[in-house]
Amino acid sequence: MATTALTRNPAGRRRRASRGRQLPFAPRELPALLLILATAAVLYAWGIDQAGVHPYYSAAARSMAADWHAFVFGGLDPSGSITVDKLPGALWPQALSIKVFGPHNWAVVLPQVVEGVLAVWVLHRIVRAWAGPWAGLLAALVLTLTPVTVVLDRHTIPDTLLVLLLLLAAGSLQKAVTSGKLLPLIACGTWVGLAFQAKMLQAWLVLPVFAAVYQMAAPGSRWNRARRLLLAGATALLVSCAWLLLVWATPAPNRPYIDGTTNNNPFTLVFGYNGLSRFGHDPNALGAVAGTAASRTTDNTGWTMLVNQSVGPQIAWLLPLAVLALALGVWWRHGQPRTDGPRTGFLLWGGWLVVHVVVFSNSNGNHGYYTAVVAPALAALTGGGVALFWAEYRAGGRRRAALPLALGLTALWAVALEGPHSDFAPWLLPMVLMLGLCGTVGLCTRGPRTPRRAVHGALAASLAAVLLAPAVWATSSLDPRYAGSPLSPLAGPVGPDYRAGPHPHRATFRRYPLSTPSARDAALLNYLSAHRAGEKYLLATQAAYGAEPLLRATSQPILVMGGFTGLTPYPAARQLSALVSTHQLRYALLTTRRPPTPASAWVKKNCTPLRPRTYGRTSDGSFTLYDCARPAN
Repeated sequence: MATTALTRNPAGRRRRASRGRQLPFAPRELPALLLILATAAVLYAWGIDQAGVHPYYSAAARSMAADWHAFVFGGLDPSGSITVDKLPGALWPQALSIKVFGPHNWAVVLPQVVEGVLAVWVLHRIVRAWAGPWAGLLAALVLTLTPVTVVLDRHTIPDTLLVLLLLLAAGSLQKAVTSGKLLPLIACGTWVGLAFQAKMLQAWLVLPVFAAVYQMAAPGSRWNRARRLLLAGATALLVSCAWLLLVWATPAPNRPYIDGTTNNNPFTLVFGYNGLSRFGHDPNALGAVAGTAASRTTDNTGWTMLVNQSVGPQIAWLLPLAVLALALGVWWRHGQPRTDGPRTGFLLWGGWLVVHVVVFSNSNGNHGYYTAVVAPALAALTGGGVALFWAEYRAGGRRRAALPLALGLTALWAVALEGPHSDFAPWLLPMVLMLGLCGTVGLCTRGPRTPRRAVHGALAASLAAVLLAPAVWATSSLDPRYAGSPLSPLAGPVGPDYRAGPHPHRATFRRYPLSTPSARDAALLNYLSAHRAGEKYLLATQAAYGAEPLLRATSQPILVMGGFTGLTPYPAARQLSALVSTHQLRYALLTTRRPPTPASAWVKKNCTPLRPRTYGRTSDGSFTLYDCARPAN
């Protein structure tokens, strides 16, 4: 029957043959995509050999690269005595890179570069399937040029892997909604579970949005959709908790102590220390109780967080365009079938944006770079919105005003965000105003006889007006002065202590990269190695603060007393005494920059402080080295 129909219909046969030969990319789309990906690679990878790596995460990554036991459990030191205060998922790629390429700055940053470029490519594919080729290209370009994306992909923060995995989850959800098949939905749950390994509970923020979009727009009966959602949700839960269950099932003597907890429970680490402590109080976690969250908090909380003077220039340049795209994209599709694809896309990305804004606005301990997870939603809404507005503009009618209105308002918004920082790039404000004015006037004055080239030129000017400022802020992070600190990377002139000069952590990490200790640390390590007589631990330190530079420089076991904050109750004073009495530990390094604990009190009571010149230094700042083989006087 099919063969007969094709034979009797030559025109239909030619159309089918033409579709079969159709290239997967529109004309000029592939070169444009390759150019965007190349731009992303250059922005993210330029000068990463001098990147300021995070002191805590990079120390843990080197330790995990030195020992598979520490790798699996996320040990802070190679012996795996205590874990990092996060799940180790985002550190696994870094540790593997160090294991393959060696302990270099560029090796620990390389996974983030790859994750960032892949995120741009994945977003292009998703938006292209939803809103068309040029929408996909614009979304990819916007994500590439988002300042917080660029600066984060040049550091060693876990959020880059979170963004990539959530994008893969969104792509799988989109396939599940359009095809009605179960496998893509299961894949979506799997990707979310893997994202949980990178950033814990933050990965779950998209689950209500994904579930609502699937239940609202997927084909099939209501109960069939609900059953499939339950199965996908169970998959997400199982994959999310896989590491937690592994650690929970492992006897405590056979694994590291769980940092950030008072009960050595991995679920407390995730749901207390890194969960409830962001909103309130958990008696078994050392989050808000110990001031951990507060110590990492800037003023980034409340409903103005996304648009304040520090965070706004990182992420919010295209916010008006995205909001208008969401509102009009849903409104204009009113009355369409439940499975309407364009409306589903706007609901997906709009829900992603709204949920994160609500959570960030009501939680504490927010760094500005946390907003990187919002960048894909803003980029997708920008690409889809411009494509929608352009189609309506070309069709004529009352809706044609949406395009110049959205682009014009967004250009004005860029001027408002740049205003407090006008001395950063004095030419930027006039340029944005000029391009925005020319583009808006050109689009508004289009007539029946206006040449197509003129209209396209006006559109290009308007797009340049809204993309120029974020592009300038993004590229500024290639200059170390505008890259923020390794602890809190921010692009442009808004990083910590920017106006007071280089940030102390930034200077430290330029001077002391992985595997190359400072003169002070080298002298200390040489002394400890020369006087080591079979002890398991080279040294015990009070909190991670004193251990970080040593762990970056050596793969020898170091006992980090108290974990990240110094307040985790491990080891107890009796455990420390047992380690000393059984000759597993001799030296301890205490600091006045961390609060005293029972373990540090035991050291002061039972060990002898050494003068810095003993190991080749005239002074040692806030640190004091104790020899526990010599009883205190």
